[in-house]
Amino acid sequence: MRTIWFFLIIFICSTTVSNAQRTVIGTWKTVDDETGEAKSYVDIYVEKGKVYGKITRLLSADEDSICDACKGKKKNQPILGMQIIENMEKDGEVLKGGKILDPESGNTYKCKIWLSKEDPKVLKVRGIHWTGIYRTQTWLSVEE
Repeated sequence: MRTIWFFLIIFICSTTVSNAQRTVIGTWKTVDDETGEAKSYVDIYVEKGKVYGKITRLLSADEDSICDACKGKKKNQPILGMQIIENMEKDGEVLKGGKILDPESGNTYKCKIWLSKEDPKVLKVRGIHWTGIYRTQTWLSVEE
């Protein structure tokens, strides 16, 4: 009987730990840090061991908006479906090493992403300019 209780306790503990795992993978509502306006939904996913994010819904612009400020291959491409987070790698509790695109300005920044320690439904996304100046936005989990 003790063996059964032992395995039952181990099972409950392992299930609780796995359910409590925090992850950035999922859909997030972007919120402009200057205006507080909800802008879009971004789906963050893993591909070939790296983390990426693409816009899956526009909240403050027409669905057929294009990125006229973007450079290179993304110039004049639809913002909806555009990959804006690229090549992020896990480093402890943070994702870094990749880039993030601001479709409004067309600028690309180094990026750092982490979950809020207080609330796993809050994501912190920091764009870092080459000068070291940065902006941090708070994105909110979209539960579907």
